[in-house]
Amino acid sequence: MESAPKGPQPVSPQERILSLDVLRGFAVLGILIMNIQSFSMIQAAYINPTAYGDLSGLNRLVSVLSYIFADHKFMTIFSLLYGAGILMLTRRAEARGVRPAGLHYKRTVWLIIFGLLHAYLLWYGDILFKYGVCALLAYPFRNLKPGRLFATGIVIFSVTFGLYLLFGFSIPYWPEEALRNTMKMWDPDAASIAEQICVYQGGWIEQMSLRIPEAIGGQTFLMAIRTGWRVLGLMLMGMALMKWGVLTAERSRRFYSYMLAIGFAVGFPIVILGLIMNNRAGWAMEYSLFQGGLFNYWGSIFVSGGYIAMVMLACSSAARGLLLRTLSAVGRMAFTNYIVQSLICTTIFYGHGFGLFGQVERKIQILMVFAIWIFQLLVSTLWLKYFRYGPIEWLWRTLTYGKLQPMRQREAATHSASGGGH
Repeated sequence: MESAPKGPQPVSPQERILSLDVLRGFAVLGILIMNIQSFSMIQAAYINPTAYGDLSGLNRLVSVLSYIFADHKFMTIFSLLYGAGILMLTRRAEARGVRPAGLHYKRTVWLIIFGLLHAYLLWYGDILFKYGVCALLAYPFRNLKPGRLFATGIVIFSVTFGLYLLFGFSIPYWPEEALRNTMKMWDPDAASIAEQICVYQGGWIEQMSLRIPEAIGGQTFLMAIRTGWRVLGLMLMGMALMKWGVLTAERSRRFYSYMLAIGFAVGFPIVILGLIMNNRAGWAMEYSLFQGGLFNYWGSIFVSGGYIAMVMLACSSAARGLLLRTLSAVGRMAFTNYIVQSLICTTIFYGHGFGLFGQVERKIQILMVFAIWIFQLLVSTLWLKYFRYGPIEWLWRTLTYGKLQPMRQREAATHSASGGGH
């Protein structure tokens, strides 16, 4: 009998958990619904739909449905999954007699480097850097009991709630310059809009004049007041859900049915109420930037829980069809697919490609999303017939483990047979 492989090793295809891969694939496809708005329109349009673009007819419907069903929801799932991933990595390392801390921190530092490259070379809206920083902070919590992990995650997640209430109620006392700069960010004037369109329709070097400051802002100020607290809190909650078996389809179908019903019955009304309140306020900065966003901030957790339950029910079903298999393939290549989405969209919208920035309406954007989904579902499934990992997953694992990983399926089989392990 062969002995179990010793030393740090990446997870093999046989060790993968279907529900996690399917959920990851579902999330990486869904996140494009919101991200394409950032790729194709001025920065303010992402948080304030009235700042740019037509909002009548189908365009308005796409905007409303995107806000209700997508905004924050898939980023929430990704954050939960990353927390679960930290737990899985450390468990496997410990089972193989490896101290997990060094492996985790090396893996995370490389993720941060990937995030910096992505943000400054491709797209300022990168999330990888933020996941990396929060993963460094989340690691010491991993051994807490699940109830304490979840409660700690909620407390950390709630910090942004307090900060946003404070900022919102303090607006009347802001210095005039701070108020003016915030208003310019929320609802830019014609000159600012024209400048953004001109820059992103220009060459790659020219885009740096906006991409760099926007990336820095996202990695500093926004991390401090919003993203950092949200992502870190969700990672701890993801660890708890992993320990409870919620993310691995181990709970009963009755459990997931209740989870789905409660998630949707609570989450969607909260999100819709927030949207109604923002519309009543005319998306005014004084309300919608802070207090108006808190409905979706909380409601998205419940909706995401409903989505997770929906995926777990599908994965626990005896009839696992083609859709689950293809979503699983997309999930196994989630890192690559996330970067490929940036490559495709910056090529379509930025000046070093087709230069359509600022020219594509929301109703056409969503058709582009559907086309990219089909492309990634097909290519991911085909790729994994011949290769063990997506190309960026392979590079990340090679850098993390400090040795060249087998890429082709044949190489992986030979590597295993020769005693190299998985």
